[in-house]
Amino acid sequence: MCYGKCAKCIGYHLLILAILCIVANILLYFPNGETKYAQENNLSRYVWFFHGIGGAGLVMLLPAFVFIGLEEEDCCGCCGNATCGKSCAMLGSVVAALIGVAGAGYCLIISALALVEGPWCLNNGNWDYPFANSNIYYLRDHSTWSQCVEPNNVVVWNVTLFSILLGLSAIQIILCLIQIINGLIGGICGACCCQEKSQSYVC
Repeated sequence: MCYGKCAKCIGYHLLILAILCIVANILLYFPNGETKYAQENNLSRYVWFFHGIGGAGLVMLLPAFVFIGLEEEDCCGCCGNATCGKSCAMLGSVVAALIGVAGAGYCLIISALALVEGPWCLNNGNWDYPFANSNIYYLRDHSTWSQCVEPNNVVVWNVTLFSILLGLSAIQIILCLIQIINGLIGGICGACCCQEKSQSYVC
């Protein structure tokens, strides 16, 4: 079933993206590879939302594995017919895809909010969010990044990793939406084939 092969391909891509999101989120806890800022709780608030580890990472593993195993899944031969079983499995994958959209959507929203607010850093002797009211203009004006004295290069670190998470989660959403369409078409077409076979047996 070509729909199952398509789902399997999407599943493998989602698995890779989920691993990358987990890695990117973990790196946010260690600016420049230093652990003291996490221990002192001097990290941006959105780092603690686990959006890459949870939303686009662990949650995304569910639809990824469902899609990967979809080609061989037949719901134990639903209605006594393997083809009908595959149709049921394809329709069931839509639910998994919706879960994936929710997880990736959470990651995308948190990443966007983090980029708008900017990093938590030492500025003029105080820890605060120096770019919180800049309406993200700081992203274009690199000369303002020197306002953050500590952690060193924290603006580059946060902007890079949150942008990566934003991009990866957007790709995940697109792939899950493709699988929703693939699952619906595969399920409906499979159901129609099953119905035709049933009618032919009656004749």
